[in-house]
Amino acid sequence: MRYQISGKQIDTGNALQTHVQSELGAVLEKYAGRPTDANIVFSKSGHEYVCESIVHLSTGLTAQATGHATEIYAAFDASLEKMDKQLRRYKRRLKDHHKERSQPVELSDAGSYILAPTDESGEAEQDTVSAMIIAEIETKIPSLSAGEAVMQMELSNAPVLVFRNEKHNGINVVYRRDDGNIGWVDPKNAG
Repeated sequence: MRYQISGKQIDTGNALQTHVQSELGAVLEKYAGRPTDANIVFSKSGHEYVCESIVHLSTGLTAQATGHATEIYAAFDASLEKMDKQLRRYKRRLKDHHKERSQPVELSDAGSYILAPTDESGEAEQDTVSAMIIAEIETKIPSLSAGEAVMQMELSNAPVLVFRNEKHNGINVVYRRDDGNIGWVDPKNAG
């Protein structure tokens, strides 16, 4: 397992890094069979420390948790508690609903773009015909069932997840609706 522990304008000393590796390692060993890597970033927001933890599991799923506290160790502990809860739920769901998966999740490469912000009227600040791309990132699109996609979206606390549907190999989207329910866009089954 690979750990990447860093701080945004904060020194993460050896004691903190050792604490993070031992505590997170114990939680991951308890719930996640083969985690591949963990990225933990510490930052400061006002008077509080913020700890953002992202763990990639060998199944292709990603667990993400954030903790806030006035002390850096307490911020990590808050993040770890949320991560523990997510992984416990994930493991329970795997036992209950996804016993049939025998192979790891297949990932496809895709481009991800961040566009320039718009003003309050909804119009782009730049030329509206060609919005300015301010960042281009490579991302992975997992090949999942719809149920696994919803679980992945909930684990990562994301509002939307694009995935390749295992049943027909088409691109699908699940998203959190304003009413709290989950929406599923499946163009293959339209009409």
